[in-house]
Amino acid sequence: MASHIVGYPRMGPKRELKFALESFWDGKTTAEDLEKVATDLRASIWKQMADAGIKYIPSNTFSYYDQVLDTTAMLGAVPERYSWTGGEIGLDTYFSMARGNATVPAMEMTKWFDTNYHFIVPELGPNTKFSYASHKAVNEYKEAKALGVDTVPVLIGPVSYLLLSKPAKGVEKGFPLLSLLSSILPVYKEVIAELKSAGASWIQFDEPTLVLDLDSNKLAAFSAAYAELESALSGLNVLVETYFADVPAESYKTLTSLSGVTAYGFDLVRGTQTLGLVTSAGFPAGKYLFAGVVDGRNIWADDLATSLSTLQSLEAVVGKDKLVVSTSCSLMHTAVDLVNKTKLDSEIKSWLAFAAQKVVEVDALAKALAGQKDEAYFAANAAAQASRKSSPRVTNEEVQKAAAALKGSDHRRKPPLVLDWMPSRRSSTSRPSHDYNWISEEEYVSAIKEEISKVVKLQEELDIDVLVHGEPERNDMVEYFGEQLSGFAFTANGWVQSYGSRCVKPPIIYGDVSRPNPMTVFWSKMAQSLTSRPMKGMLTGPVTILNWSFVRNDQPRFETCYQIALAIKKEVEDLEAAGIKVIQIDEAALREGLPLRKAEHAFYLDWAVHSFRITNCEIQDTTQIHTHMCYSNFNDIIHSIIDMDADVITIENSRSDEKLLSVFREGVKYGAGIGPGVYDIHSPRIPSTEEIADRVNKMLAVLDTNILWVNPDCGLKTRKYAEVKPALTNMVSAAKLIRAELASAK
Repeated sequence: MASHIVGYPRMGPKRELKFALESFWDGKTTAEDLEKVATDLRASIWKQMADAGIKYIPSNTFSYYDQVLDTTAMLGAVPERYSWTGGEIGLDTYFSMARGNATVPAMEMTKWFDTNYHFIVPELGPNTKFSYASHKAVNEYKEAKALGVDTVPVLIGPVSYLLLSKPAKGVEKGFPLLSLLSSILPVYKEVIAELKSAGASWIQFDEPTLVLDLDSNKLAAFSAAYAELESALSGLNVLVETYFADVPAESYKTLTSLSGVTAYGFDLVRGTQTLGLVTSAGFPAGKYLFAGVVDGRNIWADDLATSLSTLQSLEAVVGKDKLVVSTSCSLMHTAVDLVNKTKLDSEIKSWLAFAAQKVVEVDALAKALAGQKDEAYFAANAAAQASRKSSPRVTNEEVQKAAAALKGSDHRRKPPLVLDWMPSRRSSTSRPSHDYNWISEEEYVSAIKEEISKVVKLQEELDIDVLVHGEPERNDMVEYFGEQLSGFAFTANGWVQSYGSRCVKPPIIYGDVSRPNPMTVFWSKMAQSLTSRPMKGMLTGPVTILNWSFVRNDQPRFETCYQIALAIKKEVEDLEAAGIKVIQIDEAALREGLPLRKAEHAFYLDWAVHSFRITNCEIQDTTQIHTHMCYSNFNDIIHSIIDMDADVITIENSRSDEKLLSVFREGVKYGAGIGPGVYDIHSPRIPSTEEIADRVNKMLAVLDTNILWVNPDCGLKTRKYAEVKPALTNMVSAAKLIRAELASAK
């Protein structure tokens, strides 16, 4: 019985790639130095999987930024503004597309389906020229082969690539991106030919868009694409991989009828109904089924007995020699290795499996299915499952009663405060690192106080209207709250890539959630004492904490979210009592968590919006409630955003080429305060006053002056002060310029 891993984390157990990337971007190391780190990481990953007994080991899943941008490079689909002149795409062009440079902005970045991972959105049009411009897939296959590891090269499938793209600037909004299929397939054929020549026997096409609601035209594109590739693929075993949700019945029919395809991969963790399709609708004779039974998106140890039972039922349908045990998706969405220092006690640790442990689980299931069951390993797993179910640490009856009592009210506040000014606002500030125990807690508090004083003084010098204290958490807002809420555990090295070099440490929600003590009141109150200007209290909202954590899988997600909402509600009320009159409750991940299937949208949006309203339902109407969202497509949920009932929402806008404004041009009325971002904070590029003023004027064409706020796209913690100061100076200057123009026009 064979085993397969869809993909693996890239950053390394100690974030080696992160530090190498940032050193390269800062000009401290060379491209050769960066590639040496990458080569060593790839070698260790391939060796680890080979040593664990995995048969189908992926290659070309390693990336300096993201796999979609890698595909854009492979296809030579570089927008004209980057002045690429052809040939093999180098790192300068690659990173300019991802991050922008001194003269041109970056390409749009958005969420990878419903995860916290991001990708760079391809910009395509009828005049896009495609050419084979990055040999990364072939080079990495050869690299692994030279180490004695025969891998399965992984490519983003041609149809999913186009469906994840957008019309380039200046191209009609309704341009049919699938019309470019015939233009990109010749490049795919070149790649396939080189892989065959290099000795590849398998190739994996990731076509995750097959789990979406696709019309007949889009489904027909899959059939056309693989029919066109069939002759090129001759002699190869071809796996088409899907993940993150069920494959709809019509998509399943299309997928299992594709020409030249040998195997099909399904997520059987989040796609439980797909299992029914395989057993009831039938499975093509002689084809392989890659069964994703080990969860690639969460960190709980697999219930091996249940998974083995599922595999045995599939074996009866597809045959023993055609069933491959797999992860549900790439393991890049989990932390790397539980063996690393985790700050976890032994009981909770026994309930978990990070990427390295999941590789072992996949192999153990494959061996058990082949009659080589490791009885001791399975027994230890069963004991851990039983321990988690019976542990008193998991259940808090008081919390469960409070959450159950939420039913029957929509938890709306009084009418929102009416704004009569156009402030400029700073999202968040740079902050000192306290990742490791290099200093005492007293020294840390003293350093943070000093840093907040500097931040407040800087914002006053810049003449920003509403200030922030710099969010004095140790590393990440969600991690910060996870450390202070009961029912959460956290790790020392449980890093997960979000985009590029950006890594986060998602907390682990293992039990019922409550707030034992105030979490931010001390810092907010201290910061407010330093200024006469409004100082925002900064909190992360319940939906974002949920979506950016590893969430318990033994109760519905909405129940956990309501518990978090009640905990944040206490913090909001304590902030107000401490004199904080502007409180921001970020819901950056609300759109991210939207289910991939439309039939599930209404239920999710109902409990997600309700959770936000719970947090501030008893706040006085003289206290201003803000929220923030970023890096997703918000236009399709704008009415739910309005229903959140916040006084002010700040929302990413500039990186997505002001796509948000189109919803207001189309007639949607928004009466509360709103701050569409005026510049991209994920790029080192500093926008000019004129550029920002131009963006503000575009906003004023569709929004009233008395509701518009001026702010960056998102928080500034990824930027250096040398970038922050001039960018904010220009932002404030632009706001003042527009104010003067509006005043003179009266």
